[in-house]
Amino acid sequence: MTGFLLFVLQNLIGLLVIAIIVSAVMSWLVAFNVINLRNQFVYSVARVLDAITQPVLRPFQKVIPPLGGVDISPIVAILVLQGISRYLLPWLAEPLYRLVG
Repeated sequence: MTGFLLFVLQNLIGLLVIAIIVSAVMSWLVAFNVINLRNQFVYSVARVLDAITQPVLRPFQKVIPPLGGVDISPIVAILVLQGISRYLLPWLAEPLYRLVG
């Protein structure tokens, strides 16, 4: 049971990392006028990605100022999420493995 929970949490973090990357690339495409937010589909996708990623990115954006107009908070957030997935979750799951058996 603990292994399944660890699997689910690691994959949710992986999906969040993908959403952050897609959101960042999409914001660049909008900024360089490659895609247009007046398109209903593009606008809907952007809104969904913002709703998913902003709760994670907002704390980093408060601490890390934009460098030359470039927001590096997605990079830092991805590094932190990868660290949580690779090191913190298995470390926290180890006592649960011992408890469950």
